[in-house]
Amino acid sequence: MAKVRLENVSKKFGDVVAVQNVNLEIKDEEFVVMVGPSGCGKTTTLRMIAGLEEITEGKIYIGDKLINDVPPKDRNIAMVFQNYALYPHMKVYDNMAFGLKLRGTPKKEIEERVREAAEILSISNLLDRLPKQLSGGQRQRVAVGRAIVRRPQVFLMDEPLSNLDAKLRVQMRAELQRIHKTLKATVVYVTHDQVEAMTLGQRVAVILNGELQQVESPLMVYEKPINRFVAGFLGSPPMNFIKGKINKKKAEIYNYESAGFNFDVPPDIGHLLEKYVGKEVIFGIRPEDIWDVPSSGWIDQKHLIETKVDFRELMGSETYVYVHVGGSPLTGRVGAMADPKPGSNFGLVFNLRKIHFFDPETQQAII
Repeated sequence: MAKVRLENVSKKFGDVVAVQNVNLEIKDEEFVVMVGPSGCGKTTTLRMIAGLEEITEGKIYIGDKLINDVPPKDRNIAMVFQNYALYPHMKVYDNMAFGLKLRGTPKKEIEERVREAAEILSISNLLDRLPKQLSGGQRQRVAVGRAIVRRPQVFLMDEPLSNLDAKLRVQMRAELQRIHKTLKATVVYVTHDQVEAMTLGQRVAVILNGELQQVESPLMVYEKPINRFVAGFLGSPPMNFIKGKINKKKAEIYNYESAGFNFDVPPDIGHLLEKYVGKEVIFGIRPEDIWDVPSSGWIDQKHLIETKVDFRELMGSETYVYVHVGGSPLTGRVGAMADPKPGSNFGLVFNLRKIHFFDPETQQAII
């Protein structure tokens, strides 16, 4: 396997900038997920690594080799597509072996590689079937197997699970993690699904409008988002955002005030708001950091809001509560035993250890 390095990589389609000045290094044997909304440039970036799109500016390296002008077939990469791209008239064995046959690989070696990949993917019993005789999950395993047999330096995966139903996606995420651990492969994976990004990636690269926003471990991106877009994109339900103002009550005590509520910011982070005193900021808090009163006993820094319930969603293990506070919508993820009725009074508790603030002009995180 090998590392992948992008240096100031850009792609333009006429006057349209699809990818802008991306700098990213994927380490050897690392699983990196590129995530972002549709049209953000993540697939275009993947296709430039594969050689399927020409680079407008910048350099791409696989290992220590500059590959800008290297044909796709000579880049020693394997790509797994969204639509499986299996030959319908070929059996599973032949689909997996086809690329090796084209390269003139000896028949015995082809046999060994296909059988080995089939064993890894638990599809040894499917090698004599046609694609139409397989389920969606089995077809995706075959597509992954076709990539594995090539033993490439880098695996490129473009939304490979998007055509599967929810249960199969969960199963295939576990399979991909197991395969990565077994093969010790370098993987660049593209998705718009934040769950895939959080569960699969050793690092997550968040992209918006062709620009790389943040590259960190999934937990770091989730807990310490660099800007409002990253904070709102990762998480379901998404982070709550409410505009308000910062006041200074006395030395080291800063107060956030919004229509309908206010609270004192914990002293250990309040000083970071010094230059925003008297100015507007955007307050952010995730739904799981908003609790009903009975469930909030463990929170050491908390703030209570009394409100009325607009509606709620019962999820079995938890309940989503939707309210308005001072005209601003707010979503809380409360305890499973809470069953607030629409229109009823309800107390919500903020965990002040998990709050965020963003600059309203730059959208960058303050805290």
